[in-house]
Amino acid sequence: MNLPSSSRSGSPPTRSPQAPSLSATRLRKRYGSVLALDDFDLIIPAGRIHGLLGPNGAGKSTAVRALATLIDLDSGEATVAGYDVRSQPTGVRASIGLVGQSPAVDEILGGRQNLVMFGRLFGLGKRSAGVRADELLAAFDLTEAATRPVSGYSGGMRRRLDIAASLILSPAVLFLDEPTTGLDPRGRNEVWRTIRRIARAGTTVLLTTQYLDEADQLADTISVMNAGHVIRSGTPDELKKQLGADRIVVTVADAADLASAADAVRSGGEPTVDEAARTVTTEAPLGTAALMATARALDTAGIQPIDLVLRRPTLDEVFLALTAQEDPS
Repeated sequence: MNLPSSSRSGSPPTRSPQAPSLSATRLRKRYGSVLALDDFDLIIPAGRIHGLLGPNGAGKSTAVRALATLIDLDSGEATVAGYDVRSQPTGVRASIGLVGQSPAVDEILGGRQNLVMFGRLFGLGKRSAGVRADELLAAFDLTEAATRPVSGYSGGMRRRLDIAASLILSPAVLFLDEPTTGLDPRGRNEVWRTIRRIARAGTTVLLTTQYLDEADQLADTISVMNAGHVIRSGTPDELKKQLGADRIVVTVADAADLASAADAVRSGGEPTVDEAARTVTTEAPLGTAALMATARALDTAGIQPIDLVLRRPTLDEVFLALTAQEDPS
C-alpha cells in the first residue's frame, strides 16, 4: 500500500534519481572536551532504509540532530534532499520528518486530533489538515482508534501515530532515532511494517537503533559508528561476509562422539570442539553444499547428531568485532 502524499504546495524541487538523498562529509561537532562527531561521513541513495549502528556515546543521535539542523556543526559539509544543512536549513526542515526516542503526540487528545494539530502547526489549512489526518490514519491502520485518547493506545499504536505525524508533509527523508525502544515484540513488528511501507512509498529512511536484529530485518545498507565516525558500511550480508565464512555446527548427544565427529568434518578445515556444549564447529565456505557433505560424512561415521546447522556470522558478531577493533583499551 502506498502512503498518500500531502497536497501542500511549495515542496522541494524534484531531484535527480542519481543524487543521494543524504550526503555528509567530514562532519565535526565538539561539546567541550568531547568530540561527538569526528570526520563523520555518510551517503544514502534515495528510497533506501539505512541503519546507523553504534554503542552508547558513538554519536548516532548527534549525527541525526546535526543532519536535521537541530544543532550547528563545527565543520564539514552535508546535504539532505538536495539542500545544504548549514546554508539552507529551512529547505532541509521542509523536506524531512523526525521521530525522536520519545513520542511527541499528546496523550490526552485522540489520534485524529493529534494529526490535525500537527497539520495546522505545519501550515496546512483546517480542511487540508483534516483530510491529511484521515489519509494517514487509514494508511497506518488507526482509523478505528481515531477518536480514542492516545493514552489508551498500545505502545505500537502510539509509535505508529508518532511516525504518521512526521509524515504530514510527505518528507523526502525520514529520521527515526531508536523508534522501537521500550516496545514489546508485537509493537516492534507493527513499527517494522510501518517503516517498510514508508520506504516502499519512496521516502528515504535513516534509522538509528541499538537492536541489531532490527537493522538486519529492515536496513538495505548499514553503517557502524564508533567514537564519532563511521568505521564500516555495507549491506548486512556484506558486513557478515567480512567477518568470515559460514560455519557448520554439529551437536552430539554424547561427548564421547566429539572426537569422531571432529574427524568426520575435518576435510572442511580444522574444527573447533566445545566439550561443554558438545559441539563441533567448522568453516563452510561452500554453504549448503558443505552442509550436505558434512551430513554424509557423519552418516558414514555412524554418528547421528541431535542438531546440524549452517550458521552465518550474525550482525551482533560483526558489531562486536568492529567496535572492539576501534577500542583503544
